[in-house]
Amino acid sequence: MAYDDGFPRTEAVQAVTARVLGHSGAELTAVYVPAEGDGDLQLAEMVGGAGVPYGLPTSYAVSGSSAVAAAFRTGLPQWLSPAKPSDFGAYDGAQAVPADVSLGVLPLGEDPKRLGCLVVVDKADAFDADRRHLLELHADQVAAGLEAVAARVMARTERRSLLGPGLDTLRGGAFTLVLSTGRIDADAQVLELFGIAAQEFDRRVETLLACTAPDDIPALMSIVEPGGVTTGGQQLSFRIRRPNGELHWLSLRCRVLVDADGAPERMLGVVADASYLRPSADEVSVVQRLSAALAGATTIREVSRAVVAALRAPLSASRVAVAELEADRLVVTLLDPPEPVAWPAVWQSEWRSEWPDASCHEMPTLEGVLRGGHVALWPPDATLEPGLAGIGPGGLAVLPLPADGRIVGVCLVGWDEPHSFGPEERSLLTATAGLVGQALVRAHALDAGHELATMLQRSLLPRKLPALPGGVAVARYLPATMGLEVGGDWYDVIPLSDGHVAFVIGDVEGHSAGAATIMGQMRTAIRAYAVEGHPPDVVVAHANRLLHGMETDLFATCCYVDLDMEEGIAWFVRAGHLPPLLRYPDGSTEELSVEGGPPLGVAADGEFPLTEVGLAPGTVLVLLTDGLAESASLPLDDGIRRVRELLAAADPADAGLVADALLGSDKRRDDDVAVLVLRYDGMRVRPTRVRWTVWRLPDAVMHARRFTGRTLRTWGVTEEVDVALLVVSELVTNAIAHTQGEVRLDLTLTADRLRIAVNDASPRAPVKPATVDWEATGGRGLLLVEAMSASWGSVPLSGGKQVWSEVALQPGERLGAGDAAAAAEGEEVR
Repeated sequence: MAYDDGFPRTEAVQAVTARVLGHSGAELTAVYVPAEGDGDLQLAEMVGGAGVPYGLPTSYAVSGSSAVAAAFRTGLPQWLSPAKPSDFGAYDGAQAVPADVSLGVLPLGEDPKRLGCLVVVDKADAFDADRRHLLELHADQVAAGLEAVAARVMARTERRSLLGPGLDTLRGGAFTLVLSTGRIDADAQVLELFGIAAQEFDRRVETLLACTAPDDIPALMSIVEPGGVTTGGQQLSFRIRRPNGELHWLSLRCRVLVDADGAPERMLGVVADASYLRPSADEVSVVQRLSAALAGATTIREVSRAVVAALRAPLSASRVAVAELEADRLVVTLLDPPEPVAWPAVWQSEWRSEWPDASCHEMPTLEGVLRGGHVALWPPDATLEPGLAGIGPGGLAVLPLPADGRIVGVCLVGWDEPHSFGPEERSLLTATAGLVGQALVRAHALDAGHELATMLQRSLLPRKLPALPGGVAVARYLPATMGLEVGGDWYDVIPLSDGHVAFVIGDVEGHSAGAATIMGQMRTAIRAYAVEGHPPDVVVAHANRLLHGMETDLFATCCYVDLDMEEGIAWFVRAGHLPPLLRYPDGSTEELSVEGGPPLGVAADGEFPLTEVGLAPGTVLVLLTDGLAESASLPLDDGIRRVRELLAAADPADAGLVADALLGSDKRRDDDVAVLVLRYDGMRVRPTRVRWTVWRLPDAVMHARRFTGRTLRTWGVTEEVDVALLVVSELVTNAIAHTQGEVRLDLTLTADRLRIAVNDASPRAPVKPATVDWEATGGRGLLLVEAMSASWGSVPLSGGKQVWSEVALQPGERLGAGDAAAAAEGEEVR
């Protein structure tokens, strides 16, 4: 009958077991392992005390009647005291085994792959209860070493180099601890492992604990805590700091013995050298890869992704969760898998948006771990609250994430299949927790700076662009990926009167909060000057003088376009900025030759000439900042050429896709990028306008109403005449009563709206009364205008203001061709 335990038979096994067996305290100790290809147990190594004249057989038949064979087959220890020579089997040694010895045989490993047997020969009646416990712990220690080495050998090809550092260091000693007093009797081997001289040892357990790594002390103390006491074997690996500063792994196997009342009385233990548990090359590489990933992680989400990528696959975990700790709640930053059904019901009930927001109070075990601040591991089917048990029914690891002396988060790793935690994993998880905690704090600070920069940028740039008659405008802004993510690029789209729209793009020198502040001031100033009705060159000149007068050394570039959406005529003004680009309906592109002036803020009396260009329907206008066309590795001319190529290849049917195509896929940017794209379609139904100068006569309002009535009849507007006449009456009355100078009435008809505007020479905006005395004879004009209008408002103009109202028209109230000609003849009527 052949036995295959998966363990390789090499010379290393025979050569290293002496280090383990030599400290069992017996006269003769040996390890037998199954031989390859037959049914025998062969002697791997035998260690005898000085002067022992006898030995043991080189092999035992598994099917035989010896105590060794019985222990191997049944898995039960065999204690023979006294032992007969026949119990040892045939041996061709120099001298027979004496009759006054005891024999102990302890199986190594569990079915179905038994590793062998540990055989101990000692003087008669040597195996009392305590001695048996200690020898069983020795056997467990030997089996653990063999299993660890076997696992590594099966995973690698270089057997000899791996077996050597493994079992060769498995030497250990025994101790007895009286739990009520803390007095410990430790043999010389234990003290040697801790680096304590025998004459200096005071037999206090605190002396040994003082050498232990602080992170591992809670795990050691948990063995004898209430609820953790067991009479079975306990196994734990821990680290000690030797007097020379070296950090060393030890392995502890112990049993707690109880008195007649069931109270814990003594602990028997075996401590062994576990340097074979030092991190393997694979484990070191995991930590190295995680460190590299965390070094480049700038957001909390990136940190969380790095943790999941580093742990889930190497540990074959079923679930990984990373969460920040805020007060008594876990703010989850990443779950893997992300589906809610993969997580316990408690987590599913707390799902708010993308991730849940769980309360620590519902998971008291987790609360306790976070307070302690040490990695906690639970075996399969551990008794935990549902919120934790459902994460890892086959095993759960909880990693508090420390940073700056506090716990900033937690990482939960769970398995569905039964999972046993090796010391290597504990070391890996402990190292991971420290790295991730620091990375979370760093990312949180970067996220706060990013959020501040993003909020500042959002407040300085338009939230959305207005809908335009006869065209579609879209904008894109991307902050630099280097340094502070806020800069001086800006854009704006400003609806003006008479169907005109202003398009602005600019860039303030520098990349800082100061540049962003100047940018916000310039955008506001240009918008104010444009809305007042100034020509394009005047708008830019005013902005230039404003910036020149500020107490700043920064300057700005700008390109301003005033486009008549009805006629397609554009007036360009350029102040040190890149020229605009055009894509014509036939797909060709051009860099417009626009006369330019100096950057804003350089010269107070700078001149900014106008350039007029006609746009045909289907033309795409692109305004851009230099971050799109220039970088440290891309000259400006080459960058403009690349942008034109992208513009020619883009589909003009979707202005948003055109803008996206121009941005490209570069994720690393040295400068901000702003792009403003207009697809000019032309107006299918052009607005019709007439103007009326209101004379300051007693019956001026009556004449204004008559003019409005005649015009609306000419345009074919019949349903909303009464509303329009009421609005005209109120606006003209207010202008004559409260202002001086010229008053002008403008009527504009579009496809679905009638716009009524009254211009006067007073800069004071009309004020709608907060309360109205309905018995009064006045004060209700603006309330009536508001009630009758689809929208209304007031805008400042150069030398005055304009109060306007828009009245929605009924479907079908459209202007005929003949009426349009008549209306055109009536323009500028007095």
